[in-house]
Parts: sequence; C-alpha cells; structure tokens
Amino acid sequence: MLSSMTEPAADLPRPTHPLGQVRVGAPAARTLVIELTRRAGPKTALLVGAGPHSPVLAAAVDALLPEDSLLLLGPGLDGTGSGTEAAAAAGSEALRAHLAGLGGWVQERVRVVDSLAAVDPVDVVIVAEPVIGTAERARAGLDELSKAVTAGGVVVVAAVAVPGVAPGATAELDRQAMLYGVGSDLVLRNLPPLRVHRLRWLPADPALADQLTPVSRPSSVPLTRSWHVDSHGVAAGGIALGLAALAKLARPGSRLWLLPAAAALPVAAFFRDPQRDQPADGSLVLAASDGRVLSVERISDDRFSGDGSAVDYLRVAVFLSVLDVHINRSPVAGEVVDHFLEDGGYAAAMSPTAEHNVAAYTVVQTARGRVAVAQRTGLLARRIVHRAPVGSLLARGERFGLIRFGSRTDVYLPADRVEVLVAAGDRVTGGGTPLARWR
Repeated sequence: MLSSMTEPAADLPRPTHPLGQVRVGAPAARTLVIELTRRAGPKTALLVGAGPHSPVLAAAVDALLPEDSLLLLGPGLDGTGSGTEAAAAAGSEALRAHLAGLGGWVQERVRVVDSLAAVDPVDVVIVAEPVIGTAERARAGLDELSKAVTAGGVVVVAAVAVPGVAPGATAELDRQAMLYGVGSDLVLRNLPPLRVHRLRWLPADPALADQLTPVSRPSSVPLTRSWHVDSHGVAAGGIALGLAALAKLARPGSRLWLLPAAAALPVAAFFRDPQRDQPADGSLVLAASDGRVLSVERISDDRFSGDGSAVDYLRVAVFLSVLDVHINRSPVAGEVVDHFLEDGGYAAAMSPTAEHNVAAYTVVQTARGRVAVAQRTGLLARRIVHRAPVGSLLARGERFGLIRFGSRTDVYLPADRVEVLVAAGDRVTGGGTPLARWR
C-alpha cells in the first residue's frame, strides 16, 4: 500500500506532472529530514521509498548523530510486506550494496528492513517520494505509517504543490494536515514545487523541545552564503522587478521603471532573515524580535492559562521600526498549545493604545510554565504571518513568523518564576538577547 501511495514499482514509469517527472531535489530533501536535523540526542527514524541514489537518503545519512539509528524500507516494498517479491529483493539488495560502500560508521547506524511489520515504533518516519494516487490510497498509507511512530512521533510526507496534479492525494494530505499537522513547508526550489507536511497523531512531551535546535526552513531563502531573506521578501522583490520590467516595456523612453527597480532591494532587505546563535544557558528567555523595549510591566491575564484563571505575568513590550529585522522567534523551547487572534485597531505601535491593536497570540507550554507571545500590528503593519500551528514543538530561538512593516511584540512571562534582565529603552536582538532568566 505504501508503494502505491508514493512511487510505483521499479519497472513502471515515474509519476509525471505537466512540467515533466516528479523529482525530489536537494532543497526538498533537506526539508524532508528537518525533524532529524533539528533534534539532538538519540533518535530512531524510518525512511520509506528511498533508492540508493535518493537525495533524501543522502540528506538523512548526513543528519545522523552517533547515537542515532536509521531504518530503510526501499522502493518496490510496500508496508505490509505483500509487495512484488522481485521488486522487494531488488530494492533491498541495491540499498545494502549502496550502504556497504559508505563505510562502517554508516553501516553501524543504518540497516535495511523488508516490511513495516518488522519495525518497532520510531521517532520519525520520512516518505522519500511525493505522495500521489487517490485519496483512499493516501489515507490507507498514512494509517499504516501512523502505527510505526512512537507517542509524539512525526510522519513527514510531501505532496505536489501544482494544482491538478495528484488532486486526490494532495487533498487528503491537506485534510490530514488540518487535523494532525504540526507544520508545513512550501519548497519552491523543486520541479515541481512540493509542500512538505509534518503530521503527529499523538501529543508530544513538551520537554522534548529542549532537545531541538533552530534550523532554517524554506521560508528562509539563502541569496548568498551569509545573506538570507524570508520568502515573502523574495516575492515582494520579484514583484517590484516585474513592475519595473513592465514599465520599461510599456514606456521605453521613460525612466519610470527606475522607481520599482530601486525599491526592489530595500523591500527585500526589510524581510532579511539573519542566522542567530542562541546563548548556551538554558535558563535564559530570549527576545522574540529585534527592536527597542517599550515597557516592562506586571499584569494579570486570564487568556493563556488554559482554564480561564487569571495569572500574573511580566509583559515585555518591544517596538520594531521599519529598519529592524521583522522575523519573530520563540523566546523559549516548548509546545504550542494555543493560537488565537484578537481584533482591534491599527494605532502607532509606540503608543500605549497599541496594546488594543489587532494581534496574534501564540501560547507555548514549557516545563516551567506557559509563555505567550503577541504579534501586534501597527500604523503601517497590517499583516501577521504565523507558522507554528497548535501541537508543534519550537526550539528556543526558532523562527515562527513575522510582521510586515513596523510593529510590536509582547512577551508574557509567569511573574513569580522569572527575573527580568531588560528595562525600557534597551535594544534587543530576536533569538539572541536574554529578556529574563527562569528562577
């Protein structure tokens, strides 16, 4: 069943789309193995449907740590062990021969299995090929995979992000992501583009977030080795250049095209997404954004406790000017247990009335209590981007969204459990500057 939801048997042609064959390139492969890359400590993984020369297999092997183990269920094998015997034997032997050439270190940690039934539950299951076929086949395949993960384990699958290609499987994956998704990434640098879903059927232990490391996702596009821009910035810069080209074609003798052309770089730079290193001290709570601290005040709030009870928080408000980096990062490691929007106005973010602006609240459960981050709009900021659905685990300092064009972030910390380290007027760096220390 698993082979029918991804790649057909080895003697059949690969699935195609209007632009050609469906292939997984290196960027998509790195996205598929992110759950291996970001998690430290011993972990087990199962890679389904990868051949010897699969970029996903190469990426998975590169992500292994000394205490990790990786199981391979190759192409031509289905999850129940009822696949074609010749295809199963050929797939297994090809993988074993490939592993033999990778040296003893890899062979100690990677082995080939003949069926899903022979696999003990693992922490991560990765499907190497995009899911195609009907919705029923995709649903049945995912049902099998859900039994192969531990409690809190994740299944990572990709769908073709081109309308009309494998609509049944794509619709089913979208449905599953709505119910069980803990994150999705759109990989445009693939032919065709792919959408990678991470599914979790049983809740994870929030303490697992302490083992996670912030990693770059496709939303952070490397233009050069050291210069990254959020995908929204790439799109905005591309639109500006497109307008410049249209203006040049429409009026060749005019210099009107220089206006959008000159705006392309500043617009893209607004969405810059620098790499940040987090302090090693795990007792520190980090800033959620760049900017200047507006206020630190003690308030009582009943929106984040989960049971409606009022809790005292220390709220650290940070103002972001249009010159600041607008990527938002999680101040703590934990599980997203709630996300909600509140309507309001669009007052200037520096004014006291800005706390009544439109805002998106992300509530993170940690081992020490709940922390909330408010992404607030401002006079110019009218768009909040949020990328951490309920159920997802966030590393400390991990990107989870952004706000466009000047705004404010508020971090709510349990008042009796932290010591605040900043004061009004201080400059902070998102994911780098300590806001407070857990007592």
